[in-house]
Amino acid sequence: PADAKVTKLAGDFTFTEGPTWIKAGGFLVFSDIPQDELKQWKSAGGVTTYRQPSHNANGNTTDSVGRLITCEHSGRRIAIQERTGAVKTLVDSFEGKKFNSPNDVVVKSDGTVWFTDPDYGLKTNPTTKQKEGREQPGNFVYRHDPKNGRTAALVKDFVNPNGLAFSPDEKKLYIADSGAPKHIRVFAVSSDGTLGASRIFCTLDQGVPDGIRVDQHGRVWSSAGDGVQIFGPDGRLVGRILVPESPANLCFGGADGKTLFMTA
Repeated sequence: PADAKVTKLAGDFTFTEGPTWIKAGGFLVFSDIPQDELKQWKSAGGVTTYRQPSHNANGNTTDSVGRLITCEHSGRRIAIQERTGAVKTLVDSFEGKKFNSPNDVVVKSDGTVWFTDPDYGLKTNPTTKQKEGREQPGNFVYRHDPKNGRTAALVKDFVNPNGLAFSPDEKKLYIADSGAPKHIRVFAVSSDGTLGASRIFCTLDQGVPDGIRVDQHGRVWSSAGDGVQIFGPDGRLVGRILVPESPANLCFGGADGKTLFMTA
């Protein structure tokens, strides 16, 4: 819309990520990774601390009953916050080895948790230039089923898998690669929870794709160097929201779900 406006809600953070709207409370939760803190924003009252320490939380989402699910860099796990407020480990390893630094997460309607695990959160040894503490042989995309506790590595050929989102019918999964490819791939989702063939959905012309969301019409909204880039279901760029600070992630929220929140 010609009259659409970008409004700065708050500032003076270090590196903000992982916005997710909490329907039950009517507020936004987001991460400040270096500050080891989860923040919350309400229209009345602004920003306050939601949880600290956050174990350098990055991506956040909610499950079907509204529990907060969080990717922790230094915790190297996917954490879940129960309705009582208690935070526990949902999954922290694959085949007996610690994850790198879980980055972003989405929950499918069947309750399975899908997440990416690049190595951004691991420290680099200044001498060897190798990531310290790495146990996994690569940067993978995982699916975890809380019902049976099983975890599967679904995709192993990303440089740095990052944001991910399902199409409205959950027959497609979009995954951003914020490494050198700078593109978003789309996969066919099988009924058994595996991923089929993939193709490059789109490539960004500004910055890299980090956090992504899909709206009810199947359009893909991606953070980018110039703001937010919006792609039609066919992968064609249909719009941009220009933002003075490069967003790392975004989400829909507000009372009607039509407000776009950007952490930049």
